[in-house]
Amino acid sequence: MKQFPSFTIVTVTFNAGATIGRTLNSVSSQTYEAIEHLIIDGCSSDDTMREIHLYVERNTDTNHPHTIRLIREPDKGLYDAMNKALLQAKGNYVVFLNAGDKFHDNDTLAKVSAAIRKYSSARQPAIAYGETDLVDGDGQFIRHRRLSVPDRLTSRSFLLGMLVCHQSFYVRSDIAHNFLYDLRYRYSADYDWCIRVIRHAEKRGLPMANVGTVLTDYLSEGMTTRHQRASLIERLRIMGRHFGWIAALAAHVWILLRAIFVR
Repeated sequence: MKQFPSFTIVTVTFNAGATIGRTLNSVSSQTYEAIEHLIIDGCSSDDTMREIHLYVERNTDTNHPHTIRLIREPDKGLYDAMNKALLQAKGNYVVFLNAGDKFHDNDTLAKVSAAIRKYSSARQPAIAYGETDLVDGDGQFIRHRRLSVPDRLTSRSFLLGMLVCHQSFYVRSDIAHNFLYDLRYRYSADYDWCIRVIRHAEKRGLPMANVGTVLTDYLSEGMTTRHQRASLIERLRIMGRHFGWIAALAAHVWILLRAIFVR
């Protein structure tokens, strides 16, 4: 009998040879078996492909290999590559785990699955989510993420910023297929995407499952972190679009103060 739910893990890479290894090892170490690993590579010229080929070989030699699919072609940037993945995902749920990120534990997907299976088949959660820890370039723990996820997630939760880390945000694939990343945003399209997906779930009255534990070790030197100022400006635009400019400006004052004074 096939396990339910199945997961599509998406890893987008470009010249990520220095960090991709721990991400691939994290996926191969999962105790849960119903995994499709979709790797989208933007024609890397470093050791990325070598690491991926070694990973494929190791997976083939295991007793319970998971599905690995590789798409290697030029793209228009991170979110364009992520859109390709959304359209290709075949698992029941999709999550993004990019180069340098890893699952917090070997049984992380088993925990997410258990949280989802608490609901009836007629009311499968639109989203499952959890906490995130930050790690450095060597994969070493830095700290817990300062923004804790709410017990009950709503779209207005995101007035506080990216309340749930994108890598700890699992979306039903039948929903995700219909919500592509808005390529007008270079650094914060994931923030906009999460809000739109949550609003869709709210409109349909679908549950959102808090797994109640840390799901991901997130590489803190990600694109949004490296371009924090530009990301904050984009987020202000996104907030104004979704929540109105008065609410967006009020919330953004707090976000800016947090970014300046909280390290």
